[in-house]
Amino acid sequence: MAKSVVAAGLAKRALVQLSYAIGVAKPLSLFVETYGTEKEGMTAQAITDIVKLEFDCRPGALARDLQLREPKYNKTAAYCHFGRESYVEDGKKFFSWEDPVDLSKYSSMSAGDVETALSSGKEAVLKKWVD
Repeated sequence: MAKSVVAAGLAKRALVQLSYAIGVAKPLSLFVETYGTEKEGMTAQAITDIVKLEFDCRPGALARDLQLREPKYNKTAAYCHFGRESYVEDGKKFFSWEDPVDLSKYSSMSAGDVETALSSGKEAVLKKWVD
């Protein structure tokens, strides 16, 4: 998520933290820190809203989106599993979490535009996140 925020030019640095509770399918909280490097016209809250709009962080959705149920753990467990290039081998995608999600449509928006987009997509966000 942080890599996608930086790749889209929404901030120069980003940290994303999620918290979960046992037995609760939706993340309890989301914290996005941009260290004051968000692009002009954007706020840290707007970037947090973008993450809520674009990412589904329910455990089942993460397993689905990152294809975690495919038996490929020998290669991903060796030599660290972050900071490596993603690739496809025998029809299985390895290290797919390294590919940033395209958030470039938000780079031309202001914080107010993001707030409007959030309010129009509120129903979808509420299904994915506990607020």
